[in-house]
Amino acid sequence: MSTTDSPAVAVLGGGTIGAGWAALLADAGYRVRVAVRRAETAQAVTAAVRLHAPALAADADALLARLTVTTDVAEAVTGAEVVLESISERLADKQELFAAVEQAAPAEALLLSSTSTLLPDAIGARLAQSGRVLVAHPFNPPHVIPLVEVLGGPDTEPKLVERTTEFLTALGRTPVVLRRPIAGFIANRLQTALLREAIHLVQQGVATAADIDDAITGSLGPRWAVVGPFQALHLGGGPGGIRQWFGHIGAGLAAGWSQLGTPDLDDEGIAELIAQTETAYGTDVYEQRVAARDRRQLAVLAALRDEEEETR
Repeated sequence: MSTTDSPAVAVLGGGTIGAGWAALLADAGYRVRVAVRRAETAQAVTAAVRLHAPALAADADALLARLTVTTDVAEAVTGAEVVLESISERLADKQELFAAVEQAAPAEALLLSSTSTLLPDAIGARLAQSGRVLVAHPFNPPHVIPLVEVLGGPDTEPKLVERTTEFLTALGRTPVVLRRPIAGFIANRLQTALLREAIHLVQQGVATAADIDDAITGSLGPRWAVVGPFQALHLGGGPGGIRQWFGHIGAGLAAGWSQLGTPDLDDEGIAELIAQTETAYGTDVYEQRVAARDRRQLAVLAALRDEEEETR
């Protein structure tokens, strides 16, 4: 199939998430139209796609050949099979944007939002059918991390959820459909809980920011990359599984929660976190650190995939 014959998708927003989506979609063979507010943003989108190319199958030139950047939303969404919004988390802006999308996009197009905080029915409130908008929240960076959390509104037809999961699965993503709406969805709520205690430990002088990173990458990180928290408990209980774990250890779990901290995020507290992190990792090697992160993450995912295939 030539580039001109490929199906079209629209990405609205050229920031970190939007550029990641654009690179992933171009790698999957779509013609990708990225809508940005300012023409000068086009250069940043192009640079981001080039940065992401080593983590993908196609080279940078092939990805960019499938990419168009425009400031015209109608141009981006006309004829698009899927519209993926990734602008800032301002409800009014998202509502206004989707109202414009509804006027130009095909009636059967999937309308998806990358929002990490807002609910789909609120985002689609200005549409004739608010249920057309679904959340498809990726975990950053979206061109590498498989998880995409999917959530429809009260009026969303089940077939739209099914189409969304099929689309994401074909992209090599791992869609997880929320059973009911909740602010922050799943992964970010879990991440926030862990980050809260990590910040508390730094502020209490228990460990530095770099120490916390080492503790996670040497324990929970590799463990949870292989099994999730509940399967980890099930295995941690020995032959008796999670039932045995709660019988011996889990009874004191609630008592441990009472010892968790509530860190201060005032100016002084934030300044210390920034200082420690910048001291540990620097501020002038962003591209190199992104590339290293992506290589390592892909290596982990590839190892898991290879092991799964061997055990089938």
